[in-house]
Amino acid sequence: MRPLPAAPYVFAEWKELTVAFDYHVDIDRHYYSVPHALVGHSAWARFSAGSVEVFFRGERVATHVRSYQRGVHTTIADHMPKSHRAHAEWSPRRLIQWGESIGPATGAVVEQLLRSKPHLEQGYRACLGLLSLSREYGEQRLETASALALRLCSPTRKSVKSILESGRDLPRAQSEPLAFEMPMHGNVRGPGYYH
Repeated sequence: MRPLPAAPYVFAEWKELTVAFDYHVDIDRHYYSVPHALVGHSAWARFSAGSVEVFFRGERVATHVRSYQRGVHTTIADHMPKSHRAHAEWSPRRLIQWGESIGPATGAVVEQLLRSKPHLEQGYRACLGLLSLSREYGEQRLETASALALRLCSPTRKSVKSILESGRDLPRAQSEPLAFEMPMHGNVRGPGYYH
């Protein structure tokens, strides 16, 4: 029999991805940077329990330590454009104005999303996701849900979407009082006791 290999076998998965406009690829909701020149191109990612490698046309262009934090960016400074000029059309001011065109609460949530990231461009994905909710739920509901998320001190896309999905932004119907019948028991006083 031959001796075992010096290094143990490492299981890895492969996935074809498109590099997003913020020059990151999405692996299990964690975002890893690649050289900004690859924006819009298709690349292959090889990821194992400990690392993420990104290949473009058979050449490795990025290597990262694997992270399991969701919604977080891992960015190598060399991958960033010098002043993010490639993304000038998606400026923070434009995103905030778009949010404010829906309403002041939506604009405030967009601002919070941009401030929550170390680099403004990393907040673009969350902002666009938030603003896209207006197509599904309408601008009025998005504004109401954003205001509620701000009151709850949770101005995130996930919170706003949860509020919309659960209908917490909708006014409650005040049609008839709830009929609640108390069980008959010697220890239960009922509402008449307090009059």
